[in-house]
Amino acid sequence: MAAEMRALEVKRRVRPMELADIPQVERIEREAFPTTWPPTSFHYELRQNRIARYLVAVEAVDRPTQPPLPVTGTGLGRLLEGVRDVLLGGREATQGQTVTGYVGLWLPAYEAHIVAIAVREAQRRQGIGEMLLQAALELAASLGRSLVTLECRVSNQPALALYHKYGFQRVGVRPRYYSDNQEDAYVLNLEGVDTPAYQSRLRELKEQHRQRWGEYEISLRQEV
Repeated sequence: MAAEMRALEVKRRVRPMELADIPQVERIEREAFPTTWPPTSFHYELRQNRIARYLVAVEAVDRPTQPPLPVTGTGLGRLLEGVRDVLLGGREATQGQTVTGYVGLWLPAYEAHIVAIAVREAQRRQGIGEMLLQAALELAASLGRSLVTLECRVSNQPALALYHKYGFQRVGVRPRYYSDNQEDAYVLNLEGVDTPAYQSRLRELKEQHRQRWGEYEISLRQEV
């Protein structure tokens, strides 16, 4: 109950991904990475991949919980449920939250590798991707990783600008890394993310983000 009250007080937050989030996350992945095949098995990533951690950005839904449809067992009921899921952002949104984006990290022995950051198409350019990046950097530092790495399309100037803002440096190129168009990827590294100096800088960037986009919360602990 206390966690639910906090979620209502802060409309936007980042928290660990749960199994119930997967349908919404899968839709976001299809929007952001339509050529990815096979699609990510988020059940495997959450339950069996010991080096994987996934976080989701969620937003409180300003409407009451939808009652169950009375004709669920019929073909018409299933059709209406599907329409409702599309309009409301997924069945889980009826429980008070819509997943607006996600970030995935793999955590081998001495580093954190960001494998994906994606935001729901209708809610891009609202600071959600930056919020997810902040959470990923906090998570890496909290788990004792000093080095954070990722790949980024060489043509993705907005993302490159964001990563540069947070201190990432280009250290290499992976030729023809993306299978859809054979585009190269920059390899970007951020060193010292767990140092007091960088954590101080991260707090400054978070405050700037709040001033522009409003209050939000990052919670790295899995709720029970």
